[in-house]
Amino acid sequence: MSVKTGGAVRFVLFAACAAQFMLVLDVSVVTVALPTMGRDLGIGDQALQWIINAYVLVFAGLLLLGGRLADLFGRRRIFLSGLVLFTAASLFGGLATAGWALIAARAGQGFGAAVLAPTTLTMITTTFPEGSGRTRAIAAWTAMGFAGGAAGGVLSGVLTEYLTWRSTLLINVPIGVVAIALVVRQLEGDELTVRRSLDVPGAVLATGGLTALTYAVSQGGAYGWTAPSFYWGLIAAVVLLALFVLVEHRYAATPLIPLRLLRIPAIARGNVASVLAGACMVPMWYFLTLTVQHTLHYSPLQAGLALLPHALVSIVVGVRVTPWLMSRVDGRTLVVFGASLAAAGFWWQSLLTPDMGYVLGILGPALLISSGGGLLNTPITTIAASGAGPAEAGAVSGLLTTARQSGAAIGLAVLVSISGTHLDRAWLATAITLLFLAVFAFFLPAQRDSARVS
Repeated sequence: MSVKTGGAVRFVLFAACAAQFMLVLDVSVVTVALPTMGRDLGIGDQALQWIINAYVLVFAGLLLLGGRLADLFGRRRIFLSGLVLFTAASLFGGLATAGWALIAARAGQGFGAAVLAPTTLTMITTTFPEGSGRTRAIAAWTAMGFAGGAAGGVLSGVLTEYLTWRSTLLINVPIGVVAIALVVRQLEGDELTVRRSLDVPGAVLATGGLTALTYAVSQGGAYGWTAPSFYWGLIAAVVLLALFVLVEHRYAATPLIPLRLLRIPAIARGNVASVLAGACMVPMWYFLTLTVQHTLHYSPLQAGLALLPHALVSIVVGVRVTPWLMSRVDGRTLVVFGASLAAAGFWWQSLLTPDMGYVLGILGPALLISSGGGLLNTPITTIAASGAGPAEAGAVSGLLTTARQSGAAIGLAVLVSISGTHLDRAWLATAITLLFLAVFAFFLPAQRDSARVS
């Protein structure tokens, strides 16, 4: 992606981070508004879950396709397409007068998000060469994910209480319009390095397989791991993903994911680490919201404000501390230390009782959890992204984003099933998973040893 001025390089980072913030924000920003949406549009309790699931399922299912589209048709073109689709779907949802229209709009947002999410990381890895500049850029991009997760609860409470549930969707419209105008003004088109052909069978199989897997784990978490919907979803996922591997290996002229990439240790092991990190650090927002409301009896708005330190600490550590440390300490060491620190914080969180209060019950664990998360995410992303050449940066970014989102969906479903009404079980299970990640981090390639694809 070429830029018109030197300042436009900084704009690339700003655009990528703003999009990342908006996409993570929209996972949770409608949560508090769900009951009001149901009353206004006549959506039953069972159908309410699809306001969230429609976004998550389409988002996770189309990520690989979104990443490859950027390689084939250009980062700027695909980034703009994703912005337009996401903004239009947000407007459609904010004006919806029927339940089906709102759910369809959320699916449209998920499609736009799937195109945008891997493209934001690709823009960074193709604009900033490997080194301290890329590390700082990835750190800022990662921190925006934490900020979006925390801001979702706060904005949902504020907008629903003082405006209307429609504002939780319509807030994206002016942001999207401004972003589209800035991208058109600041960024020029890409010089495409690969021919314009798309692996349609692979895209269909990957999308169907990942959607089926996400659906299966969501059904298992909601209705139990013996539910027929879980088994049928899992069987469909296994069949479709097996066919995807076969097509990519034998029949695709331009594979959606070149399987040789998975033989590169930096990419393969980095994606495993990303699954584990996503399974721990993304679901925490869901359980933290429940914890402060059910255990400490906070209102939705109070709950959102109570979680702001998590985001602030994550941003400070992720943007300022982690890049500085990565120029002096190998990334594997930071992942080991960060995962261990966050595990200690989740264990502390499991000890919460109503009489502990905010400082000991929430703020103390937050310092450890957010510091650990801020330390581990950037090295994982940097190690995994370092294995790709420019022509396949989108494919690797799509794979990495898919790994994180799939880990988040699976982790949430499993933790919901484990915890039931005992939230401390979710915190303990998360701590154990992070300790496993700390051990696995010893097997990650060193940053200086991350092989590139020629």
